[in-house]
Amino acid sequence: MPYYEYHCPDNGRTVEVRHGMNDRLTTWEEVVDRAGTDPGDTPGNSPVERLMSAPARLSGNGATAQPGCGSSCACYPQA
Repeated sequence: MPYYEYHCPDNGRTVEVRHGMNDRLTTWEEVVDRAGTDPGDTPGNSPVERLMSAPARLSGNGATAQPGCGSSCACYPQA
């Protein structure tokens, strides 16, 4: 399962959560439950935004190293 980052505008926190590709978390309560982290004082029904993340570079264990996106972004240093 992949990791996703969710940002809560109400508290400014960003939390990394691992879940299936078809799952979509929409509230702070869902995010902190999946992450196993303390919700703090933020109401559980506060909305969250899933952030775009750079793809992970695969290598070793028979996996093929994938090139970056080619746009000179920060997905990993360009050769």
